[in-house]
Amino acid sequence: MSGIGPLAAAALACCILAAGTLSVGAQTTLPPIGTPLDFALTTADGAAVTAQSYRGKWLLVYFGYTFCPDVCPTTLMEIAGALKALGPRAEAVQPLFVTVDPRRDTPEVLREYVKAFDPRLVGLTGTPAQIALAAKNFHVFYERQDNDDGSYSYDRSAFVYVIGPDGKFVRAIGPGTDGNEIANAIAALMGARP
Repeated sequence: MSGIGPLAAAALACCILAAGTLSVGAQTTLPPIGTPLDFALTTADGAAVTAQSYRGKWLLVYFGYTFCPDVCPTTLMEIAGALKALGPRAEAVQPLFVTVDPRRDTPEVLREYVKAFDPRLVGLTGTPAQIALAAKNFHVFYERQDNDDGSYSYDRSAFVYVIGPDGKFVRAIGPGTDGNEIANAIAALMGARP
């Protein structure tokens, strides 16, 4: 946990306390390898972006939400660890966190949340329709689950999607993958070892 900000550490502490409150939905299919994947969303800073905006970079795309008690903060910490392990090669990588909960994940909340893990992480949001279309393009499942106390969570697939510099789907990295393993996978795709 060294090198993470206080908000990320607090999020991880919450995930330990709330473990088991989020069920990650099964994903039945992944996009075919080589499929161009796109989205039209907005950064937490208000800029309209598409996959084309990041052409030339290796994208690590993760769909989640800031109230996620366990899987999201853990995955974002591992992505941050992968960037650190990649060293200078991380300049060729752009991690993106797409919220599936734009109601609670306002731009301000999203901006502070992602920066707590790594300043290179970009939070993306949009209208519910824009997010649904992006999720459909990536074959991401997500579904709101309402609780008796009025709160809610999301069942969802929890893969990190790797998109090549040409905008095409390369592979998915499963939940629970260590940051060094992510770095090794990206370095191998780049044709180098960390």
